[in-house]
This record gives sequence, structure tokens and C-alpha cells, in this order.
Amino acid sequence: MNRMEETVKKRLLLVEDEESLRSTLRLNFELEGYDVTTAVRGSEALERMRGARFDGIVLDVMLPDVDGFTICETIRLEGDRTPVLFLTARTNPTDRVRGLRTGDDFLAKPFDLQELLLRVEKLMGRSGTGSSAPVPAQCNFGGNTVDFGTYEITGQRGLKKRLTQREMLLLRLLTERAGEVVSREEIMQKVWGYDVFPTTRTIDNFIVAFRKYFEVNPHEPKHFRSIRGVGYSFIP
Repeated sequence: MNRMEETVKKRLLLVEDEESLRSTLRLNFELEGYDVTTAVRGSEALERMRGARFDGIVLDVMLPDVDGFTICETIRLEGDRTPVLFLTARTNPTDRVRGLRTGDDFLAKPFDLQELLLRVEKLMGRSGTGSSAPVPAQCNFGGNTVDFGTYEITGQRGLKKRLTQREMLLLRLLTERAGEVVSREEIMQKVWGYDVFPTTRTIDNFIVAFRKYFEVNPHEPKHFRSIRGVGYSFIP
């Protein structure tokens, strides 16, 4: 007896807080053959992304509690490179640039349904194993080495140490934004999450630890600098 070969459906996460639009899009995506999971709130979307693997994400920007740009930046920081298409009414040049820099595609509302379906098809086609771009394996600066895969570092004075996940997230955020000032508020949201907020002193303690690990003279830091009243900056 002949048996039809079953095709494994690609998994799509749809994040949209407008109920009627969410229902319409879900129906059309399912008709296209995708296995669709939905989320309404930003925090819910993060939970979905951390709890399962998807081949693509369609992500609204203006969401309750956590906006779509921050969600995408957070999962990228955590090493998730699942292709993301932003679907949003925010279409000014600054938003478009931020969306394309953080995600993989950007479509403004209102939109043509067939165009969206075509863009998602191409997005899912490039997803492969769900990772659209390799995560940098290492960062080297000032005689120091950071291995983002193993969480291991080689620092000053022969130091070899394995960092915690939170230390590594903060280190990745700062090193990937080299030369920029990263605010305390952004660090709180992206490293500690949407429902846990450390004190400023907690973040300061992490920076002090980094200086001990990586600075030739921790009292005169070259790489990890505090910007009074704003945040922190990493200089390679």
C-alpha cells in the first residue's frame, strides 16, 4: 500500500494584539500550511520564543507591556536568530531602520495580504534551522577572550572563569554596542527582563566585576566605563 509522505509544517509565531487582525492572519497562515502559534502581549511573546523553536516570527511593534523592537533585540541578545518580520503602523525612517537592523523584514500597516504571505514565505525559506545568522562565537579585546558559547573567559593576570548567564547577557549587550552608551533602563529590560528590575547598585556590581576580570587597572578602567546619570559604555 502506498503511503503519502507527510510534510513537516514550518512553525510560525504570530504576535499581534488586535484580535480581528490576529484571527484573520492566523487563518490565512494556516491555509498556507504553517503551524501557527499566537501571542497577544509582549511578555507572552517572549515566553513563547524562549519555550519553543520557531522557523519565523511575524511581530507587531506596538504591543502591551513590551514593544516588538525590544522583544527582538532581547532574543537576539540571547542568541536567538529566528527570522523576524515586523508588522507595524510605525513607519517613520527611524523605526524602519531600527526594524531592519534588528529583524529581517519590515512591512507597514495597512498592507496587502498577498504581499505579506509572499514575504513570510521567503522569510521562512531562509530560516533553515531557525537561525538566520551565526552568533559571534568569541570577543577579543585588550588581551582578554570571551567565549559566548561556553560562557568561559580568559581575563587579566591569568584569570580563567565561567560566567553566569546574566553576566554573559550583559557582556554581550555591551560588547555588541561597542562605543555606544547603553542606558541603565535598557540593561534592566534586556538583561533582567520585563518583570524583574534590579537596583542600580546591582548593575554597578556587575560592572565592577567586569573591571576585575578584564581591566589591567580596575581603578582606571579602559574598557568598561560608567557614564554618570546615564549608563555604561564598552570600549574595545
